Amino acid sequence: MSLKGKLHRMKKHMGTSEADKQTAVPPDKNGHSDIPFLDKWKACGVKPFYFEDEYCLIREVVYPLSRRHGLYCFSELEDVMALWNQSDLSHTLSAKGYKQSQLFFFDTETTGLGGGAGNTIFLLGHARVYADKVVVKQHLLPNPGNETALYQSFLSEVDITSLVTYNGKAFDWPQVKTRHTLIRDRLPKLPEFGHFDLLHGSRRLWKHRMDRVSLGTVEKEELSVYRKEDTPGYLAPMLYFHFLKTQDPDLMAGVLHHNEQDVLSLISLYIHLSKKILIPSGSEAEQHETYAMAKWFMAHKEISLAIKQLESIQHQPFEHTDRALYDLSMLYKKQDRLQEAASLWERLMRSDVQKCRYDASIELAKYLEHKKKEYGRALHVTQQLLADEALLSEKETERLHIRISRLKRKYST
Repeated sequence: MSLKGKLHRMKKHMGTSEADKQTAVPPDKNGHSDIPFLDKWKACGVKPFYFEDEYCLIREVVYPLSRRHGLYCFSELEDVMALWNQSDLSHTLSAKGYKQSQLFFFDTETTGLGGGAGNTIFLLGHARVYADKVVVKQHLLPNPGNETALYQSFLSEVDITSLVTYNGKAFDWPQVKTRHTLIRDRLPKLPEFGHFDLLHGSRRLWKHRMDRVSLGTVEKEELSVYRKEDTPGYLAPMLYFHFLKTQDPDLMAGVLHHNEQDVLSLISLYIHLSKKILIPSGSEAEQHETYAMAKWFMAHKEISLAIKQLESIQHQPFEHTDRALYDLSMLYKKQDRLQEAASLWERLMRSDVQKCRYDASIELAKYLEHKKKEYGRALHVTQQLLADEALLSEKETERLHIRISRLKRKYST
């Protein structure tokens, strides 16, 4: 039991002054203190949750699966889950082995953007997609002294298999862990779970064309979600501090709606990213995004899928064409497709990108020397590269001279 609860019990055995009697909040028929504006909260679909001598407020909203949020209906999550479960693709966003209801779309609202114990979470919002509906649930902290009730309400009903967040690995969940640590003696342990942080995938695919890869920007530019009369997230702390003074539910209505839209957008964004991964659009996709997807596959060692992406853009000039071609050549090399790799290296010897020109020339010289035993051609390639001496580092120049000396010896014998 909390210290506050023990003191509450001790009051029964202690005298109470007339002043205390006048300022005490009268309990309801269940022994709970009155909640300001309770009827107004209930009219908004908000109910109290009591724990010991504390309470928090819970709001629940239910949507049909046919509800569209931007480009996607929530029912499309089931299709995506089926694709993941049929796929052998190794990926950080893979939901293979999961049911759709096991994905826990989660977002918080806090009193500040900094970390540490001084930052308080005042709203925990989450959504789950079931076979027949989508349920959004929000846990609101009515005052700082009621954190135990807030986290008890959250943890008592949440069976987390995998979190889906936007920057949750770096911000939201570390904040939950920090606050939980302060009151852990009175609460269940935090669950173990997987974590899909959609910020990382969004950055990989769209940082080249978004100044700031925020959820709001991604909503507009990728999901076609346009919020009307939305309360900006940066105003949430200010509204909450005002709410603490007045307890008026109207002050939190916009914040609750903003958080609700955030968790719904996580559902649509997970569908969107999963489809881009599982159903690549090939040459029809924008080249920068296709290249970013290829590099994402390369990071997961999905070589064949990365090659497919790169091949789809190898004849489509864009800012990073030569880098993409060099990546493709090295993937060919890994698959022992050396003739195809060599063809790309020859092409890249004329690249305007000095690093691509240097790396491709070295790879071609190595191939001609060690695989083809064509020492004369290997020597010519290396000497041609030395013409860029002014652009080369001292170490690179030294290595080229060593290679040239070796090739001259081999060529003369």
